Amino acid sequence: MRVLITGGTGYLGRAVVRAMAAAGHEPVVFARGASRAGLPGTAIDGDVRDRAALVRAAAGCDALWHGAALVSIWQPDPARFDAVNVGGLRHALDAARAHRLARVVYTSSFLARPPAGHRAAVRLNDYQRTKVEAALVARRARDEGAPVVILYPGVVYGPGEQTEGDLVGRLLRDHTRGRLAGVVGAERTWSFAWIDDVAAAHVAAIDRPLPATEYELGGENAPVMRLFEIAREVGLIQRLPRRLPYPVAALAGRIEELRARLTGRTPLVTRGAVDIFRHDWPLGSADAARDLGLRVTALAEGIARLVAAILD
Repeated sequence: MRVLITGGTGYLGRAVVRAMAAAGHEPVVFARGASRAGLPGTAIDGDVRDRAALVRAAAGCDALWHGAALVSIWQPDPARFDAVNVGGLRHALDAARAHRLARVVYTSSFLARPPAGHRAAVRLNDYQRTKVEAALVARRARDEGAPVVILYPGVVYGPGEQTEGDLVGRLLRDHTRGRLAGVVGAERTWSFAWIDDVAAAHVAAIDRPLPATEYELGGENAPVMRLFEIAREVGLIQRLPRRLPYPVAALAGRIEELRARLTGRTPLVTRGAVDIFRHDWPLGSADAARDLGLRVTALAEGIARLVAAILD
């Protein structure tokens, strides 16, 4: 199939593009820097905020994967989150309707799901708020008959581009370089999903008739500090990072937000990010394993492979 891919130059997006091509699909990568990315398939430079450009890009395609998102803890203009994360999805759905595409796969975020112990999603910063709102847009389109499948990956990790989407790699690299002040919520449980496992599940979501319309792409559920314990076991680091108390981290977030407003530079931490780390974010994988063939790479294996890539 010819598959229009938004967000194909991002951390997960590159892996999905390559997995689609390896499976015999023809990727059409729509992104602001698509022509410079060196990815397989057809490259179209464009912005998901441009509805007309996205509709044109969908011509001749059979399916669409929408992965484009503004992943950031802060922006000088919060409306950018709305324009990209919510508006971009609306434009992708419009493009799919205009060309009657057979399948739309939308990649959301585990942060659009309720944290453990909550019945409803929470909105603790602008990124999370807009991912929650975008998931509601996708569900409404699905309920109105659009062929939409929503995927919720956990914390995706592995080798690849060093971007804000690569949380695990960034934490480990920052600690090795002495740039990590500490870990907030070290004992909180998150779901860590190996990047190739997640990319393969995206291909299956395009390929297969699916009985469900939403899937959690969970990996191994583990405390955040476990990342560093494994990294120490395989020789990347000698000591674990300190645990930062929530009040200290929240105060640092307030100071960083003030600095960001004065300088326009992204803060190192925000109060919203600290609030996210107050929660547990486990995910399941059983449904995706059954319907999408999702493989769950053990965290110890994945971190060892990531460390080998970092040291290479």
